[in-house]
Amino acid sequence: MYILDKMDTGKKYFTKQLLQWNKTQNKRAMPWKGEKDPYKIWLSEIILQQTRVEQGWAYYNRFVSTFPNIKKLAAAPEEKVFKLWEGLGYYTRCKNLIATAKFISIEKQGKFPDSYEEILSLKGIGPYTAAAIASFAFNLPHAVVDGNVFRVLSRFFGIDTPIDSSTGKNLFTALAEALLDKKLPGIYNQAIMDFGAVICKPQNPLCSACPFKARCTALLEGKVDVLPVKTGKLTKKQRWLYYLIVAFNGKIYVRKRGPKEIWENLYEFVLLETNQSFSLSEIKNSKLFRNIAGKNKATILHVSEMYKQQLTHQTIKGNFIQLTVNNEPPLKDYKAVTYKQLKKLPFPKFITAYLAENEVKAFAG
Repeated sequence: MYILDKMDTGKKYFTKQLLQWNKTQNKRAMPWKGEKDPYKIWLSEIILQQTRVEQGWAYYNRFVSTFPNIKKLAAAPEEKVFKLWEGLGYYTRCKNLIATAKFISIEKQGKFPDSYEEILSLKGIGPYTAAAIASFAFNLPHAVVDGNVFRVLSRFFGIDTPIDSSTGKNLFTALAEALLDKKLPGIYNQAIMDFGAVICKPQNPLCSACPFKARCTALLEGKVDVLPVKTGKLTKKQRWLYYLIVAFNGKIYVRKRGPKEIWENLYEFVLLETNQSFSLSEIKNSKLFRNIAGKNKATILHVSEMYKQQLTHQTIKGNFIQLTVNNEPPLKDYKAVTYKQLKKLPFPKFITAYLAENEVKAFAG
């Protein structure tokens, strides 16, 4: 490959400069940094998928405190694990976390796999996570390639091949492997990710403090703001979820979401989903609302403002309506829970955001 051939002259320079920066200037602190326990490294990497470090920090500490080893995690009730995960989003990660913990605990007698290939075969682990665990825990020479790495390499070498193309992914992976310090893979991998996070940032990079500024192609050619190149644009589906918080005899109705849907295994209130925005009048005229109210008067206690959550492939919008009914509502797929039970159930972020800001009036006093 032309880029790789061109890169040969700068390979030693790049790796040496990066490791020197890491040794003398990198002050980025994280609780899992320098960790050698593959369980804790795996835990941190799964938590940090699609999550900012600042948000994942507290979750990591809580998980390690609650489940200090993989056997403890594997033996825990699933609802307890999901409750601890609550608020992080992308709940498939938690589902895979539980499945992998059980697999290692039972099939591997609690011993974490120590080869890249075995690690990669675990549920919920892709090439980046496998490389991170292999290099950090076992010092195996596998380069990580994440958003930070794409950005640093595309800018330094001036690569405009789209990072979301097959050609781009193969090119950057080969380049990352060629640059990797084979004797210090864990240190190198952490260094390049830290460098991308604190110096070569997506917005407002600290070019004046960059040790590569004399040879950075993007800086020298005025392309810092346009690299890396990403061509793909996601078409985001719009969904409207209207949650009815139905109270009867001091209890609230909830259900666990089923498989093959967002928020699988998490709980929700009575749901009215529509393909467009509904007014309160339209919600009250829906078949679901009329069935709940029946011939008895339903008293609406609270109507929320619109809540919104942006997921990778879809945008969730909707409202919460609290109401009480005089007779038991015909909600066969739902169960009535007390306040104490409700507090123990894991809910998706869309619902916890509402609960954090609003009192459930049926439980008031």
